[in-house]
Amino acid sequence: MSENDNKRGPLSPKSPQKGYQGWIIAALIATILGITYLNRTSTIRETTQKRFEKMMADKEVERVTIVNDKSVEVTLKPEALKQDKYKVVGKENNYFGGETASHYQFQVTSAETFKKDFDKMQEGIPDDDKVPFVVDTRNDWTSFLGTWGFFIVMILVMYFILGRMSGGVGPGGQIFNIGRSRATLFDAENKVKITFNDVAGLDEAKEEIKEIVEYLQSPDKFKKLGAKIPKGALLVGPPGTGKTLLAKAVAGEAGVPFFSLSGSDFVEMFVGVGAARVRDLFKQAKEKAPCIIFIDEIDAVGRSRGRGAMPGSNDERENTLNSLLVEMDGFATDSGIIIVAATNRPDVLDPALLRPGRFDRQISVDKPDVIGREAIFKVHLKPLKLSTDVNIQKLSSQTPGFAGAEIANVCNEAALIAARRNRDEVTMQDFQDAMDRVIGGLEKKNKLISPEEKEIVAYHEAGHAVAGWFLEHADPLVKVSIVPRGVAALGYAQYLPREQYLYRTEQLFDEMCMTLGGRAAEDVVFGKISTGALSDLERVTKVAYSMVTMYGMNERIGNISYYDSKQSDYAFTKPYSESTSQAIDEEVRKLIDQAYQFVKNLLAEKRDKLEVLAKELLEKEILFQSDLEKLIGKRPYEKETSYQAYINRRSNEEAAIHEEVVKNTLENEKKEEEMAEAEKGSSNE
Repeated sequence: MSENDNKRGPLSPKSPQKGYQGWIIAALIATILGITYLNRTSTIRETTQKRFEKMMADKEVERVTIVNDKSVEVTLKPEALKQDKYKVVGKENNYFGGETASHYQFQVTSAETFKKDFDKMQEGIPDDDKVPFVVDTRNDWTSFLGTWGFFIVMILVMYFILGRMSGGVGPGGQIFNIGRSRATLFDAENKVKITFNDVAGLDEAKEEIKEIVEYLQSPDKFKKLGAKIPKGALLVGPPGTGKTLLAKAVAGEAGVPFFSLSGSDFVEMFVGVGAARVRDLFKQAKEKAPCIIFIDEIDAVGRSRGRGAMPGSNDERENTLNSLLVEMDGFATDSGIIIVAATNRPDVLDPALLRPGRFDRQISVDKPDVIGREAIFKVHLKPLKLSTDVNIQKLSSQTPGFAGAEIANVCNEAALIAARRNRDEVTMQDFQDAMDRVIGGLEKKNKLISPEEKEIVAYHEAGHAVAGWFLEHADPLVKVSIVPRGVAALGYAQYLPREQYLYRTEQLFDEMCMTLGGRAAEDVVFGKISTGALSDLERVTKVAYSMVTMYGMNERIGNISYYDSKQSDYAFTKPYSESTSQAIDEEVRKLIDQAYQFVKNLLAEKRDKLEVLAKELLEKEILFQSDLEKLIGKRPYEKETSYQAYINRRSNEEAAIHEEVVKNTLENEKKEEEMAEAEKGSSNE
């Protein structure tokens, strides 16, 4: 097997060279035409009617043939060919250097006219001595191609077009196998090399999925207790969190055949193809059972039936889903097949697909917390040549909300930046720039902003920082920058949110106040506002409407939620009256006005802190949470920030590890002293 064969995907057959059948057909046609022409050239030579008349006068002609009423073919007598004049002419015209040609031909304007001239040439000659005259009608290759060539070309064109549409032509092509499954099979010969050791930051999800792998490896452990393995596991989580990576680890650990495909592989323009591919997939899986089928992005085929469909239409996707539902848990369902699927849109999946018996277990693959991010950083930093100043804990604390794919992107960007700067090692500064690149976009060095605009941006970002620092339930900023980035971002603020799932009213209100801190700072300092608060206003409006219409956090509207998770895509009607709609708008406006007035009063009170941060930002352009503590003092609350809690926890862990190491060292030294004394006592004896 060559190196290129090793790089080819598992059990993926060699793809035929595209278009090679066409070259073979063209070569055969050219060969046939060439042989025909050369054979014709080697046996028939061109001559003139005048020379023919001389041949007749010398009685050298054996037979004359009129071909297709257009040409005259002259056959010479054998004794005439022995003459030198024909041999010389033959050698000159014989391209192969062979024998002299016995046939000559010339063109005539009319067969009837030539017949009259030919009869005159033989006047007075006895009938037995006259040269025979034959009329012949021939179909050569030229006339054949002229008649049928167009149809042959059209057939070949249709052949290649259909082949391209179906993904291949020729023997074994898919033109007749369009209903076959497109799943890639991984087995003992083509095993995935990724294991659970390569998956970091997903400890809970790994424990859930490991149970399936353990059942496949040692089923007796579960069967003796009467336990049944879940028939399906659905990996649910935001994009980039590692759902597909976790499935690859399952393929590498399970030790059973593993079929991998995506939801879009079932979708086709032809009616019935999707259902046929589902049936073929499960037919192959039953032959390989026990095995695992992994369907990535299952929402492409598993969307709720009836949602988005036009009345009276035949939805091919629904037929495919029905076939999938029956195969997963229908009347003739066989055991031994485990379905693992992944999606980031569980809300659009059909309820029948999510019920026990099909997907018994839904495994949440969320974005990692600060501990998970640290573990992911360790994995992606292994191949990099790092400087001694790189602090993994600091990197994980400064990347809140990052998924595994984004962390991998940060590490790769840092390496690219270091290479661009001709460094021998990747430094902490490279990682800082990489995080800014991923969060805020590319730094716009050529974007020249006026000092007045830069000052507005500095006070705007300082307003966010001061508001978050002095609001008890807000998340203090980890980093604030006024470096222009991306398309329209003149600055950005980064914070580390708490790892929580429930939010109280005061937390959401403080979050709105901190978000409005930028615009409030502009109003307090300059007495004017700018367009820089667009994204802030969008976020505040979304939070306010959620509090009023979804979470029942408004006294006037009451404990009512107008959110419907099962709402159809084509439901344009609101579940409340126009008067309620007006009341909602009024309460949202009132809530936002309260938050804005509150944070404006706060910043007016802390005006000196605002000035200090804004001036420091104008000078350094980037500030961290440690810089905030030095400039405006500690937060006036006993509760630690998320960032401080993490740093303190790491310090405590490192101190505990150091204490354990010291303890072990002292114990080892004590043992060595006791052994030395014992050896000394035995030697004295």
